[in-house]
Amino acid sequence: MHKNITIPDGIVSSYLCDQWVAPDNNARVIRSAVTAKDIAKAGNSSIDTAAMLNHARKQGGPALRELTFHDRAKKLKQLATHLNEHTSYLTELAFHSGATAADSTIDIDGGIATVFVYASKGRRELPDDTLCTDGEVEQLSRKGTFVGQHVYTSKPGVAVHINAFNFPVWGMLEKLAPTLLAGMPAIIKPATATSYITEACFRLMIDSDIFPPGSFQLICGGTGNLLNELSAQDVVTFTGSANTANLLRSNTHLLNNAVPFNAEQDSLNATLLGPDITADSPDFDIFVNEVFKEMTVKSGQKCTAIRRVLVPTRLMDATQDALTAKLSALNIGDPSLAETTMGALVSSEQKESVIDACNQISTCAKLTYGDATPTLNDTQMNAGAFVTPMLYHCADPDNAAAVHAIEAFGPVSTLMPYRDLHHACELLNRGNGSLVASVVTQDGSVAREVTSRSAAWHGRLYFNNLHSNKESTGHGSPLPHMVHGGPGRAGGGEELGGVRAVKHYMQRTAIQGSPDLLQSVTGNYVAGAPTAEHSKHPFRKRFSELNIGDTLHTGSREITLDDIEHFAHFTGDTFYAHMDEEAAAANPFFPGRVAHGYLLLSFAAGLFVDPDPGPVLANTGLSDLAFQKPVSAGDSICVSLTVQTKKKRNEEYGEVRWHVTLHNQNDEQVASYQLHTMNAL
Repeated sequence: MHKNITIPDGIVSSYLCDQWVAPDNNARVIRSAVTAKDIAKAGNSSIDTAAMLNHARKQGGPALRELTFHDRAKKLKQLATHLNEHTSYLTELAFHSGATAADSTIDIDGGIATVFVYASKGRRELPDDTLCTDGEVEQLSRKGTFVGQHVYTSKPGVAVHINAFNFPVWGMLEKLAPTLLAGMPAIIKPATATSYITEACFRLMIDSDIFPPGSFQLICGGTGNLLNELSAQDVVTFTGSANTANLLRSNTHLLNNAVPFNAEQDSLNATLLGPDITADSPDFDIFVNEVFKEMTVKSGQKCTAIRRVLVPTRLMDATQDALTAKLSALNIGDPSLAETTMGALVSSEQKESVIDACNQISTCAKLTYGDATPTLNDTQMNAGAFVTPMLYHCADPDNAAAVHAIEAFGPVSTLMPYRDLHHACELLNRGNGSLVASVVTQDGSVAREVTSRSAAWHGRLYFNNLHSNKESTGHGSPLPHMVHGGPGRAGGGEELGGVRAVKHYMQRTAIQGSPDLLQSVTGNYVAGAPTAEHSKHPFRKRFSELNIGDTLHTGSREITLDDIEHFAHFTGDTFYAHMDEEAAAANPFFPGRVAHGYLLLSFAAGLFVDPDPGPVLANTGLSDLAFQKPVSAGDSICVSLTVQTKKKRNEEYGEVRWHVTLHNQNDEQVASYQLHTMNAL
């Protein structure tokens, strides 16, 4: 190999109870995907998994749970920054796995970027607290003295992450980031074939000394009795084959203890060329390029890769010709060389698996391009796990069970025609559950119909065309913001999804009680709880001085007809409900002419705003605005302003959300909203 970085001492160690443990005599040999030569060994049959769990539960877990979401998010950002400084070493190490530098960018840089995203989301979407609320407060009694609120708290258990071989860095980090943000320690089990890459990244994480001891541990090799030692407070997340997932999921101990099990497994993802697209349009080229990319990136070893390519019957020949031309221009070989555009499969075992799957697909589809046993110019590498991309043509997809059931986990895709959009959706769904299906179309009605007919069978629907292509991330790119998982054969789990993934490692509990008790639990103002009014105007208080429940009650202001008419002419809002008595009275919602809602908001601000410079730096918006009762000329309004939530943003300022209510002279609530301000610390 041009780049042949060696693995230190040729061993891949595990890390448990803050100690590195080398492989033993029962270790498994790892071979280079490129040369088939031995490069390392991994596995230790005497690993004490009970001690690992105890260390995580007694050391890592309590230390993490002492930190707030914001504290954990800051540490995630520090960790991502640290890893970002060592990507070149990891990339060179990954050449052994058959991955090109471009392949490793997706794995390594993508994994680090995912950690950055969760660090940001933790600061922006979660409170500076150790628990968070879910949904709104529910009024459970007529007078509001008994209310309910769902909350999420950290589980006092351990997350066991069992990862696949194809993404040794991203696969670890995309699970670990939401787990740590949730306050849960993790035990990571990478696939042995590429565990040397995971171990190298893991060493960087340990050396950074950012997270408390026991926050994460590593098993390279067999897991022993680990699954049989888990409890209901633990979580298992798995990525890999459906057969292995079903074997693990059916573990009697996991079933008897209701241990949550999240699986991301086999997926016969498909792409659909919309019926509105022609062969001479830019969208056709986008479609072909997407299929080519998904067949060749990581040598097709992606859980999201395109396996089935659906095109209108009239475009079958054009699509096949275009794909064949692009595939023919590939440069297959040593992944460490810049000119190489596709490397090897991860191992000779994986190559045998792909060939076996192709043989089954061949029973109902014709191979139109490719060779499972190519001859390379470099004779040293002909022992490696190299294949060419293989493109099949299935003329009758309605009667071709294998193409909808067999996943060749390599650079293999099958072209198939569809008659109309209804037929196309039926074929999309024949995979019985996928991680992603993509559609290239300019027609909104096509997007709507595909969503209506097929969304239930896919974890993600990716629509693309000329308008979105420059900024779109691609069919095969799971993003930490959106759910990654799928129904049916795809496993039924969701590994990502922003804060949703964080909550997967937490317990949701319904809290019921009086408003003041719920306020004490959640740290948020609950309507009906006691408030505190002080002589000092709350806008004169710094962020650190404000307390939940601090309230200002204003004086009142009468709304006159002149006010309503002046506001109407000044703003141009001369809607009849404000200007025409007879028309307004005929409206079932109004007693006659009424004040503008925005006039009420403006007058409310005039009642509670303190005009002088002070800790309030900016009004950044309002939310949950509702008008409950119309206000007529002659009515009066007053305002109550209460600190509802506080969230520190940085070392200079924090966000305060105020619960604002407007009442009339009869103490009837006429409007309510949340006011958002940024206040100096």
